[in-house]
Amino acid sequence: MDQILLVEDDEAMADSLIFALEAEQFTVRHAATLEEAEQGCKGVDLIILDVSLPDGCGYDFCRKLRQTENCPVIFLTARDDEADIVHGLELGADDYITKPFRLRELIARIHALIRRAKGKNQLPDTLTATERRLVHYLQINSDRVVTRNQILDCLWDQHGEFVDDNTLSVHIRRLREKLDTDGVQHIRTVRGIGYQWIES
Repeated sequence: MDQILLVEDDEAMADSLIFALEAEQFTVRHAATLEEAEQGCKGVDLIILDVSLPDGCGYDFCRKLRQTENCPVIFLTARDDEADIVHGLELGADDYITKPFRLRELIARIHALIRRAKGKNQLPDTLTATERRLVHYLQINSDRVVTRNQILDCLWDQHGEFVDDNTLSVHIRRLREKLDTDGVQHIRTVRGIGYQWIES
C-alpha cells in the first residue's frame, strides 16, 4: 500500500481524512506537529501538509524537506491568498488545495501525484551513487534551471566529495546515455546557465 503522511492538527479534520484515505487503500501516518512530521516523513509516498501548526509553519517544513526528499507534497490549508499559494508552490509543493475542499478532487490529485512520482523513481540499476544524487537533485528542482555551480555545491558540500566542472560534464553525458533510452531527453541543457530535468 502507498503510505501518506498527514500533517494536520485539527483532530476532527484528521480523523475524517484518515477514514477517507484508508477507504482508498492508503496507509496513513498522522502528525499533529512539525516535530512529529519530521520523525514520520521518511519513506512515505506523499505528504499532505497544513500551513499553520502548533509548533511552526508548514512552509518551513516543506523548505527543509526539499533539501533531502522528493516525495510529492500537497498543502491543504485555509490560507487561500494568492501570495500564500504562490509561496507554497515556489517552496517545492506539488499542489496547493484550500479548505473547504472537495474530497474526491483531493483523492484524485493524490493518485495522480503518486503515479507521477513512481514514474520519476524508475531509474536504471546501472546508475552510480553520484549519478543517483545528481538525478535526485535535478528532479526536486524540475520546475527551474539549476546552474552548474549549484549542482557542484550540492554534490560536493553534502557528501564530502570533490566533483569538478569536467567531472560534472562526464556525469551528465553518462546519465544521458543511461536514461535517454525511450526517446525522451530527460536532462535539458540551457546554454550558459545549466540544466533542467524534463519529465517523460
